[in-house]
Amino acid sequence: MSAANYWDTYWPSLDESDREGLLGNGFFWTQWDHHGPGEEVLDQPGSALELGCGFGVHAAYLAMKGVQVTGVDLSPVQYERARRMWGDVPGLRFALADVRDFLVENDETYDAVFSVWAAMWFTNPAELVPLIRARLNPGGVLAFSQAPAVDGCYGAQGMHVNGFKGKKGGIARWFYTPEMWVGILRSHGFLDVDADLIEAPDPDDLGTLLVRARVPLA
Repeated sequence: MSAANYWDTYWPSLDESDREGLLGNGFFWTQWDHHGPGEEVLDQPGSALELGCGFGVHAAYLAMKGVQVTGVDLSPVQYERARRMWGDVPGLRFALADVRDFLVENDETYDAVFSVWAAMWFTNPAELVPLIRARLNPGGVLAFSQAPAVDGCYGAQGMHVNGFKGKKGGIARWFYTPEMWVGILRSHGFLDVDADLIEAPDPDDLGTLLVRARVPLA
């Protein structure tokens, strides 16, 4: 199973007519609605790029606040869904591409690049982080969220996507400790790197790793 095919099946039963309800959840980095910080993490950008935008709700939310937003996703199903749902929102556009290809082939720059449980988790940071760094404006912000690593299990982690009795297919995710993420981002020229675990509403549940960094002003 390719990565695109995997994401083609993500949230297939989404109610596309419930735009107001989806936007009403706000902008949140965690898997828990109305929990944790919101779009303020991005520091009021004038332009933003979402890596792995899925059906586009975060991109649409920012665009409706006046941000010029581009959302990129490699899934044809998610891309078409995003265009159907939010194609009328001013200042918002979507691109169908692997985020690495998009960053290489486009020379636009942005005040913020972000990923919510998406491409930053599913792409080798050794490949992706330098590409992002080249597309951020001076002082720009990179922010992303994902699941925290299991203790002792770092780097690329493979996952069977159809269960142990299902059809063959796998996808990789990249896990690091907060300290490791700080080191990775600093090694690529990022400053003011913060990597913190946001506890779930119930501390016994899985939390969210939120990472934020900035490029120099000059």
